[in-house]
Amino acid sequence: MYARCCTRVAVGGGRHILQQRLLKVTPGTGFEHDLLQDAVSRNCGHHAVSELNERTSTSQETVPDPKAWIEPSGHDTGIMVYNSLCRRKVPLILPNKSFASWYQCGPTVYDHAHLGHACCYVKFDIIRRIMEDFFNIDLVMVMGITDIDDKIISKARELNMEFTHVAQTFANEFKRDMVRLRVQPPTVYTRVTNYMPQIITFVQKIIDRGYAYPTDNGSVYFDVRKYGDRYGKLVYQSDAELAQLREVDKEKRGFRDFALWKAGKPGEPWWTSPWGKGKGRPGWHIECSTMASAIFGDQLDIHTGGIDLMFPHHENEIAQCEAHHCVPQWANYFLHAGHLHKTSDKDKMSKSLKNTITIREFLEKYTANQFRIFCLMTRYRSVVEYCDTMMNEAVSVQRTLTSFLNNADAYIRGQLQCEAIDEALLMEKLGETKDKFRRAISDDFDTRAALEAILHLVRVTNKQLRTGGEVENPVRSPGVIAAIQAYVDRVLQLLGVEYPGRRKMSGSTVDSTAQMKDVLDSLVKFRNTVRHYALLKGPDAQPKYGQPQTTAPSPAGEGEVGQGKLQRKEREPLMKACDEIRTELVWAGIQIQDRGRKSSWQVLEDQSLEGKQHSLSDPNYSQEQLKKYFVGS
Repeated sequence: MYARCCTRVAVGGGRHILQQRLLKVTPGTGFEHDLLQDAVSRNCGHHAVSELNERTSTSQETVPDPKAWIEPSGHDTGIMVYNSLCRRKVPLILPNKSFASWYQCGPTVYDHAHLGHACCYVKFDIIRRIMEDFFNIDLVMVMGITDIDDKIISKARELNMEFTHVAQTFANEFKRDMVRLRVQPPTVYTRVTNYMPQIITFVQKIIDRGYAYPTDNGSVYFDVRKYGDRYGKLVYQSDAELAQLREVDKEKRGFRDFALWKAGKPGEPWWTSPWGKGKGRPGWHIECSTMASAIFGDQLDIHTGGIDLMFPHHENEIAQCEAHHCVPQWANYFLHAGHLHKTSDKDKMSKSLKNTITIREFLEKYTANQFRIFCLMTRYRSVVEYCDTMMNEAVSVQRTLTSFLNNADAYIRGQLQCEAIDEALLMEKLGETKDKFRRAISDDFDTRAALEAILHLVRVTNKQLRTGGEVENPVRSPGVIAAIQAYVDRVLQLLGVEYPGRRKMSGSTVDSTAQMKDVLDSLVKFRNTVRHYALLKGPDAQPKYGQPQTTAPSPAGEGEVGQGKLQRKEREPLMKACDEIRTELVWAGIQIQDRGRKSSWQVLEDQSLEGKQHSLSDPNYSQEQLKKYFVGS
């Protein structure tokens, strides 16, 4: 059998470093016990000791796969996740029952954030909300922002600005874009330039452990050969493939090696270092390793990012951290979001490829809710195709959900009448939906299946709420409709989709919101009375404000047709006034919805020009439809 252990190795100058080795052990000889004691005496850490104990517990001679995922011990959350470390779904197990550490790679801030960024961060925001609000897991999320990079330096030269100003400008814009998309901010934002002392210390420790080497000019490279077969936990690359990917550098000992620290170049920002000429800046991969370790130490529960970061960025993060901390597994779970492609472009959406749509440009046409539903319509791991067809489908789903919640609200308030509702059927469907929703989000956060379960419940309930004209003494079931509405509303909020109905008039104080609701209720009641009078038949019908009206019979006989036409002509100005106030309120962001002889109001979810135009084009009662209410028309 073989055991992995840290041993001290003498190097130049009498210095000793720790290095992990695979040692062959013959069971039953007692040598395994001696090796264990030796590991303890050399202060190799509890990871080497515990691993040795596990290896010596069996008599079978096996060589463990150094790339194999080690399932953590602790609390099983009941969630199955696709872990990129083992390329399959596995239980999400946390050392602490209700706490998880999460590091997320943030943007390199040299340009405007685009929809590719938005798709990644919205999808992980949805996962975060599910874990926090549905599974009651307290998450500490750190997002690292790269604010020193070749591209940032190039952008600063192009704009004739300091690189710090460029980075700060686009970092602030990125945060504002995330607010517009309702992506919750991380617990901690970290910026590379604030962690230079920690980065230098981190690199030096990797050198001390024998896994990196400095060059004469001041660069430092990670020695992949010394790290051994563990390299490639996420993505295996052959020597031929790596030779094509990696830059040829005479300073490197092997083409697999990658930079931890870059020697300073003329005209570039630099920080003092202990290597070579003493000037340089960090490599890309070391930044995230250092910032994550500075917050969470030598163990991380969850690491996330776009699938394009899997190699080399995340692969190199793993190598750096495991070498630095002398642990067999630094992060327990890696979750990767799929790329966003435009229909006409086979490549991912990327600033470097100049095929992007900025978040600001997108939000001029669509809403944050519509984009979030677009993200919910696919699994977070899937490659997503951005096109008008997909966005139109997302808009349709959003309108279906908003319309249902408004209709349910109107039914509960007595403003929508329908035939008797099958309460038993709806309660059964509500229970089934809850089960389907839980199973879906427990299965690697399958938002597509979860959303479909909600939409099926909405469709079934909508069939029950369909109006069939005026209903005499309707049998009402507000309880079951209220239960379904509350569940759908709560689930949408959990997923980050806000329903801007009468309960959520944003931008106002509590007092002014209540006052505005009263004003709108009174306005709609007045309009409803006027409109109802305009629709009454018969010369003796008179309106009485605030009281229910009945439809008086028209005089029978020869003058019936003429009377109807005269009545319609006299009351056309009233209907026109009702239509005009409805139109004016739409432009103010409030929609009045006429349901037969009753009306209700709601805040428009889509406050854009297109959204308001769509609202005005909805089928509704207008003066053109008056004729069906009058005999002989």
